[in-house]
Amino acid sequence: MRRFTRRSRRRRQVVAAAVATSLLLVGGVAVVTLSPLMALDTVQVIGTERLDAAEVAGSLDGHLGTPLALLDETGIRDDLAAFPLIRSYTTEVVPPHTLVVRVIERVPIAVVERGAVVELVDAAGVVVERVPERPEGIPLIAPASADVDSLAFESVAAVLTALPADLRARVDVITASTRDDVAFSMTGAGHRVVWGSAERSALKARVLAAAIETTDQSRAWEYDVSAPETLVVRRL
Repeated sequence: MRRFTRRSRRRRQVVAAAVATSLLLVGGVAVVTLSPLMALDTVQVIGTERLDAAEVAGSLDGHLGTPLALLDETGIRDDLAAFPLIRSYTTEVVPPHTLVVRVIERVPIAVVERGAVVELVDAAGVVVERVPERPEGIPLIAPASADVDSLAFESVAAVLTALPADLRARVDVITASTRDDVAFSMTGAGHRVVWGSAERSALKARVLAAAIETTDQSRAWEYDVSAPETLVVRRL
């Protein structure tokens, strides 16, 4: 009985010591993470080109002084929503005092003309920038296809996004009236391309590049890649 009692007492002591140690560790972590010793005092913004990184960081000043463990992700999201040029972002907490915000900006794929104003838009139709005149190497979306809420704009944007950068830079004016009749003219000799729908755009881009390479570029051609397995080339 005495041996059993001693063993039971030792087990209780071991358990009590383990519980006390765990409580001390948890309490210590809580004190450190929730104290001013681990409060936010620096916001670092990475990845901006058109946006002012200092302005983006300044929009988060309301979170300064907050313990890192208690940063409000919803509040940060709402603050950054004031910048429509931010397509997406990620955050990283860097103890003891820093929040790193990595930004991916919207990239213009084309321009649309709104009266005397030229708008650079991304694939979602968000205005990235307004400029007095069309920049060189940026396709123009024809007015008939410029409604960003239309299926025509959606198809045009899908085609421009799928085109390799070198081909996209040669697109002059692109248009569509439905999902399946995208067409565009090209700078230089004035080629016309009948694209069709945005489906299989990667294959169509390869077929178009090969067709351009094997035809006389001193003349204007119409390249019909709407059915990429049966390329049709016509003189204009």
